[in-house]
Amino acid sequence: MKIEDKLTESVLKGVKELYGADVPARTVQLQKTKKEFEGHLTLVVFPFLKASKKAPEQTAAEIGAYLERNEPAIAAYNVIKGFLNLTIASAVWVDMLNRIHADSAWGIRKPEAQAPLVMIEYSSPNTNKPLHLGHVRNNLLGCALANIMEANGYRVVKTNIVNDRGIHICKSMLAWLKYGGGETPESSGKKGDHLVGDYYVAFDKHYKAEVAGLMEKGMSKEEAEAQAPLMQEARGMLRKWEAGDPEVRALWSRMNGWVYAGFDETYRMMGVSFDKVYYESDTYLEGKKKVLEGLEKGLFYRKDDGSVWADLTAEGLDQKLLLRADGTSVYMTQDIGTAEQRFADYPIDKMIYVVGNEQNYHFQVLSILLDKLGFEWGKDLVHFSYGMVELPEGKMKSREGTVVDADDLMEAMIDTAKETSSELGKLDGLTQAEADDIARIVGLGALKYFILKVDARKNMTFNPKESIDFNGNTGPFIQYTYARIRSILRKAGESDIAVPEVVPAGVELSTKEEGLVQLLADFPEVVRQAGTDYNPSILANYAYDLVKEYNQFYHDFSILREENEALKVFRLALSCNVGKIVKLAMGLLGIEVPERM
Repeated sequence: MKIEDKLTESVLKGVKELYGADVPARTVQLQKTKKEFEGHLTLVVFPFLKASKKAPEQTAAEIGAYLERNEPAIAAYNVIKGFLNLTIASAVWVDMLNRIHADSAWGIRKPEAQAPLVMIEYSSPNTNKPLHLGHVRNNLLGCALANIMEANGYRVVKTNIVNDRGIHICKSMLAWLKYGGGETPESSGKKGDHLVGDYYVAFDKHYKAEVAGLMEKGMSKEEAEAQAPLMQEARGMLRKWEAGDPEVRALWSRMNGWVYAGFDETYRMMGVSFDKVYYESDTYLEGKKKVLEGLEKGLFYRKDDGSVWADLTAEGLDQKLLLRADGTSVYMTQDIGTAEQRFADYPIDKMIYVVGNEQNYHFQVLSILLDKLGFEWGKDLVHFSYGMVELPEGKMKSREGTVVDADDLMEAMIDTAKETSSELGKLDGLTQAEADDIARIVGLGALKYFILKVDARKNMTFNPKESIDFNGNTGPFIQYTYARIRSILRKAGESDIAVPEVVPAGVELSTKEEGLVQLLADFPEVVRQAGTDYNPSILANYAYDLVKEYNQFYHDFSILREENEALKVFRLALSCNVGKIVKLAMGLLGIEVPERM
């Protein structure tokens, strides 16, 4: 039983005995005591004033005195206005540590066979360019959310929808045909996604030159953009692709293959994976079918030009285009088709889309359309909307080649981690392979943590230098604390001091030690809240708070040199379990922790 549940029962009994009133359990409001006051948990007494018919301070004092007399878990109390601050006895915290110690997956709920199935879509790259910093935030959020939902007892399917068709793909293909000279990833030594991305940039460069030339001849900007030969060729290539032209399709398959090989390498380095990958080239036709079915059922309507629309004015929205006059699909149609395929593949109970906040309206509309089309989870789909991520230098633009590639960013982070760790002497005595591995763990951990500690709904600036700091709210600070704990446990083993299976009762703890056990006890609720709120930052900042408190404890108290044997084994068990929870929390965020640093 949780301490809060035990105290709730005692408070209800106390109110009954003191004031003769039966009150519902929901009126017992317990919260963590603020740091400036003495105590562990605070009871709000205002809900009991009707029963006590006394002032808040007197009511709090009477309930506090009752609990001190009748509830062994309470060691002391104090009253601040209408708030009763309760100090929990050391024995309760020792017992709590033993419960945590006995559970290797404390706070983690394993999914049962019949648990609800949650599908999470993230990444959603285009095959005309490499993954960039924006994709990094998307992938890290999606992966962390999948881990957190699974830790809350859901069955989870991680999916990716690859945008592998459309005019933007044809631009890269056409530029490669015109300017590539047969260049391949093998001949150039470039990753395939980087190579194809270079030709997307090349298309834009030549296209802009054509537009400028036409404008010099007197055309307006709009006319020049529409009539530029390169754009007309790209549109012609798209029409050929839609018609199944063998040459265009063969080139498309070849260049997309280069990109997928590059993506896979990036995903591996990032530590991201998927259970199922969908492709727009497969789903857009399914979407057209579903839209035409909806048209037959009277859910949608056709305009005189042949285009198909949904009237959403009854839902407070506007008219939404679903099929163009020439019969081609729009993004909304493709999302409907992807939903159709997914629902056929899996018995989805909840669908979560990890997509930037510029698509908020899109998902509002998609939810209504899927519900109209009969998808059970349509009305309750979740758009996990996140803000944009920028560098201190400002925004990035794919067409102009000013995007920060995910690969380059990760490589730079690992190099910086190696340099910083070396300067601080954290790689001394290690082999080259060990040093390289720690640099990888620290560099990627710094990147992931810096991004995940920010509430996803907010825009953010990623500062590489700030993220690799062994002090403050950073990944390396948390990783170093974990390595420090592992070092303590190794030294204990070398001195034949074992972490006890059960910590003996009767040890008196300091406020700092009790606070650390209370933080460990909070972990299941932190995991639950991170899942309920779809908010990995709750977990990230909890991990920081835990290691910050532990480092203060480590600074102020002896562990292996403690002369009191009972206290020594308690502190060793406490350290062991702080390390365990740090590893679990960081693991849910997709962040490795090193055994030594």
